Amino acid sequence: MFLRNDHGFEQAGGTNARSFGTTVAIRKAGPIERFRTRYPDFELAPDLGSRIGSREWFRGAATCAGMCALVMLLSPGFERPIYGSVPNPMTGSDADLARAQAIAPLAKGAASGSHLAATGLVVPLTDTPERPIIQHSVTLGSGSALASALARSGVGQTEAARVAALVAGAVNLGDLKSGTQLDLTLGRRTDKSQPRPLEKLAFRARFDLSLELVRTAAGLALNEIPIAVDHTPLRIRGRVGDSLYRSARAAGAPARAVEAYIRSIATRMPIGRVAADGQFDIIVEQAKAATGEVQLGNLLYAGLNNGNSKLQLVRWEEGGKVSWYDGSGTGERKGQMAMPASGRISSGFGLRRHPVLGFARMHKGMDIAAAYGSPIRAANDGTVAFAGRSGGYGNFVRLNHNGGMGTGYGHMSRIAVRAGQRVSRGQVIGYVGSTGLSTGPHLHYELYRNGVAINPRSISFSVVQQLGGSDLREFKAKLARLLSVPVGGTRAKPAEDTKPEK
Repeated sequence: MFLRNDHGFEQAGGTNARSFGTTVAIRKAGPIERFRTRYPDFELAPDLGSRIGSREWFRGAATCAGMCALVMLLSPGFERPIYGSVPNPMTGSDADLARAQAIAPLAKGAASGSHLAATGLVVPLTDTPERPIIQHSVTLGSGSALASALARSGVGQTEAARVAALVAGAVNLGDLKSGTQLDLTLGRRTDKSQPRPLEKLAFRARFDLSLELVRTAAGLALNEIPIAVDHTPLRIRGRVGDSLYRSARAAGAPARAVEAYIRSIATRMPIGRVAADGQFDIIVEQAKAATGEVQLGNLLYAGLNNGNSKLQLVRWEEGGKVSWYDGSGTGERKGQMAMPASGRISSGFGLRRHPVLGFARMHKGMDIAAAYGSPIRAANDGTVAFAGRSGGYGNFVRLNHNGGMGTGYGHMSRIAVRAGQRVSRGQVIGYVGSTGLSTGPHLHYELYRNGVAINPRSISFSVVQQLGGSDLREFKAKLARLLSVPVGGTRAKPAEDTKPEK
């Protein structure tokens, strides 16, 4: 802390304060400091990779050359080698003592250390003794090679075939996965010319089953050891953030499940519309064995809370075909365009005899017979290019879609849109009527590509599947079971896990 007195001097406060009038010694700057002060930008060794060709660069190159020359002048040179002394090789007892204390390589038998001469207590053996029991593990290549894997491990051919037959009675040998570890225990043999007998064999046959073969007085016996497995699904929730994939992976969801989740969500909304503050909800098949192993399976549920909109999709398998249904049991929409009206197709695209004019002419669309006043819906998102009266079409609406596609709707009883209006897929744009050259209430539907009429049947119409009856009730029950799974935990009633999921 500094205090200013009345005379304009500053004094330091505290214990380090100096009295007024104390002289402060000032060190005079040396030549190096004065040089750096006068030339602050001077560098003895500038960067030779920048400002090539400048004065600083040439000065740096000269400095580098001078330093290299100085090093060469100070070097001893190659013509003046430095000699060293080499000891003479050892001989006699000195060589024997050094050899005994050295570590010999394995290529020379590793005969190192001092060897003592045999005494009278040493009895030469006529045969090399064997270990009474051998324990080792074998990796199974494929289920059908169980017998050959045992034979390669030292089990006799006859006994290996017997073991394979016993295992085949419990599980299908073809179902044994490659990489299965076989833990074997081979016993003592009476003759070295005979294979060792199999005393014990243990391995994991399935995720929920272990097999153990043990030799008893009556021979080999097979023991099946079931393993309790908890099939409670794994539920993961989290915030979408900057990347839906990275956020789900960071929360612990497996990569395959995240990919399936994104594909299922994309069938109902563009991924680009998923907000960063949205909440994802993923439920994956999980099998947790009592021994600690965990297996993750297919994606069961894909949920998304995207602010104002909420999406719930459930995996539903029927007849070997997998589909995704929302919470109300409505399946995904398949096809490029929606059917504009509900009814039967009474006339197709092509040359035909006109029912009113009486002569053959090109029919540029298809007719959908429907009740008078039935709603007509837009086949896809687009803009109303025309809405009004159009000759023989009567009340007519034309829509422009993306990709140069367009659709036309004729003979309407009433038009429900106006020119320039944006419409969405499935929105009502009018009602079935019989205006213009028409013999009865129907919709004349046309499809255009780059302004040219094409066959509407060349573009597949979307189909929406809807569950009903017992399937819908079973679907609702499955959805309730999935939503009862807590995040990262187990359900209160594990008995529900034993019920097969459809």
